[in-house]
Amino acid sequence: MKLLVGLGNPGAKYAGNRHNIGFMALDQIATDHGFSPWKSKFQGHMCDGTLGTEKVVLLKPQTFMNNSGQSVGEALRFFKLTPADVVVFHDELDLAPGKCRVKHGGGHAGHNGLRSIHAHIGADYGRVRLGVGHPGHKDAVAGYVLRDFPKADQTWLDDLLRGLSDGAADLARGDSGRFMNAVALRVAPGRSASGSNTGKTNQQSRAGAEQGRAKPATEDAPAPSAADNRTPMQKLLDKFK
Repeated sequence: MKLLVGLGNPGAKYAGNRHNIGFMALDQIATDHGFSPWKSKFQGHMCDGTLGTEKVVLLKPQTFMNNSGQSVGEALRFFKLTPADVVVFHDELDLAPGKCRVKHGGGHAGHNGLRSIHAHIGADYGRVRLGVGHPGHKDAVAGYVLRDFPKADQTWLDDLLRGLSDGAADLARGDSGRFMNAVALRVAPGRSASGSNTGKTNQQSRAGAEQGRAKPATEDAPAPSAADNRTPMQKLLDKFK
C-alpha cells in the first residue's frame, strides 16, 4: 500500500492558492482514477482506490500546512506503513512554474509542511516537487504562496495536474522515470518528437515557397539568337543598307 499526501490549507479561502497545489494534484488523481468519496479521518480528508495493481490511500491534511505531519503520522501508524511508503506532493519555490521533480529523502528546504512531516515521521519519504516559481525576495514568499494562481497560469497548471494523474500508477509502483515521462507528455506534448518534425515541415515549407517563387532558369535567360550564316562580305554590305 502507498500513502500519497497532498499539502495545502483547508477551506475555500485557500483552495486556489499556490500553496495548495498538492491538494489539487490529489483531487485530480481521485477524480480520474475513480477513488472512493472523500471522508474525514486522520485529521484530514482521505479516500482510497487502486493505481495499477497498487492499493493507494490519498490524504489531504486539514491541520493547516504548518502541522501537516500530525495527520500524516496518524495515517502512517494506522496503516502500519513505513516512511518509504509515503509520497508527498507539494509546492516548490525553487522550480519554475510547471516544472516537476521527484525526490526521496533529504531536507525540507524551509517548507513548513515538510518540516512538520520530518518532525513526525522522519525524512525518508518521497516527494513530488511542483514548481510554482519564486517571487524574487524571501520577504515576499508568504504572500506569494498564499495567493491564487493567476488566470495566465491555468493552462500549464491544468496540463501539469493531468500529467501527474496520468503517471500516478507509475509513481505508486516506484517507477519515477515513467512517471516523469507521463508528466512531460502533458506539459510539453511532442516537443522532442514532433518538435523535430515541425522543424522539418517548416524547412520544407520555406523551401517549397522559395521554389514556388523562383522562375525556371530558362525563363529569365535571353533566348538564343538564330544562327548567322552570312558571309563576311554580306555582313559588311548589310551595314550600309
